[in-house]
Amino acid sequence: MTDLQRCEIRPGRLVEWTLHPASVGAARALPDDARPPAYVQESHIRTARTVREDGLFVPTWIGTAFDIPGRIELDVLQGALESWMLRHETLRSGFRWAGDEMRRFTLGEGAVALHREDVGEFADPVTLTRYLQDRFDVAADALTWPNFLFAAVVRDDGASVYMAFDHSNVDAYSIHRITAEIHELYAAGLDGRAVEPQPVASYVDFCASERTDADLIDDTHTVVGRWREFIARCDGKLPNFPVDLGLDPEGPLPEQRFLTEMLVDAEDAAAFEAYCRPYGGTLVGVVAAVALAAREIGGLGVYRTVVPFHTRVKSRWADSVGWYVGGAPVEIPVARATDFDGVLELVRAALRDTRPLSRMPLARVLRLLGADFRPTSPDLYSILSYVDSRGIPGAERWQELKAYGLIRVSYGDQVCAWVTRVHEGLQFACRLPDTEVAHRNMRRTADLVRERVVAVAREAAALTVRV
Repeated sequence: MTDLQRCEIRPGRLVEWTLHPASVGAARALPDDARPPAYVQESHIRTARTVREDGLFVPTWIGTAFDIPGRIELDVLQGALESWMLRHETLRSGFRWAGDEMRRFTLGEGAVALHREDVGEFADPVTLTRYLQDRFDVAADALTWPNFLFAAVVRDDGASVYMAFDHSNVDAYSIHRITAEIHELYAAGLDGRAVEPQPVASYVDFCASERTDADLIDDTHTVVGRWREFIARCDGKLPNFPVDLGLDPEGPLPEQRFLTEMLVDAEDAAAFEAYCRPYGGTLVGVVAAVALAAREIGGLGVYRTVVPFHTRVKSRWADSVGWYVGGAPVEIPVARATDFDGVLELVRAALRDTRPLSRMPLARVLRLLGADFRPTSPDLYSILSYVDSRGIPGAERWQELKAYGLIRVSYGDQVCAWVTRVHEGLQFACRLPDTEVAHRNMRRTADLVRERVVAVAREAAALTVRV
């Protein structure tokens, strides 16, 4: 995971693809689609609207970047992009307002086409990076439709592809799969082969199903009660990262900065995983290491955060593009533990206990709580996310193909952290308020987590040798 400024953008001829004006025109005439937005989609778009009404434009798109080596056939690449898009219904589905109600519309497959534009040559990578970011900010905006843009920087020896989407349509798992899928479709197009379309379940259908289930609960439901208790212990708010971030509570929403680095290499990551496996694996170890870092920096007795879990609980959603994520409230009473193993035990117990809560959309829970959570920031709370990406098709080639998941860094008063297991090791990334205090404390957090992972990995290796 990275941002545009760190993904090795190189000069070349820029080509863009947007939804064809005829497709956009057809969408305007569509009747409403009876399938409602997912709660996470509605919350995201309403939050964007509230922040915009407060006078601040906050881009929140995510995306992907990857290379395609060899002389590029633009017609074939366009065909690959169109074929990929047609697999995933959410990309041709959007929302419009009827008063204060969000209503869905969805284009049929036959109405979808991409429009290509040759923007021109860019000799300076800084200028090109700035141009791409500005274009993505406008074209992948939560409050417009269509809300995605595809681009390629074409050179004699290949192309770099950049794809940006409003978050309402994609999650990290979705964007991690794109590199291999586009490569497969492009290679087939070059060979003149038709790729048999594999049936892919629709995220739009998932939205309707999940919302139907969520609407069955009321404020007496156990999940609502658990969140009510968690929020009360967070002083009536959803949690931020529990260290000093140097924020002015009366000041404007701060700009953010991005911190990313490899924590450890593949050998240490494997040893750390082996040590943590009896407690549930690397996720448990990462949460434990971050909790201990927060205790050392802030002196807290209980570490509270929200841990995202995927909601692809049925196999038919595995290959589907969408925002299949729910959050679980996690509390780790780190003051009770005397060593790392003790913290691992606490984390394992906490995650087992609260993971089922992630299947109920938090936006539904907050609505039932009746609390005033009028958003003033695009991030409602701090997250600590862990993804093991090694099993994703093509992940072993990501370094060779300069493949990245892209995060837009703009404004926000929360810390959102992602730890990703890749074939090369364990990567840490976070968005944080752009204050010296926040940077110093999150820099210290990353260092402490690295020290913990290395120490545990070395202990695991020593145990292996003794055995």
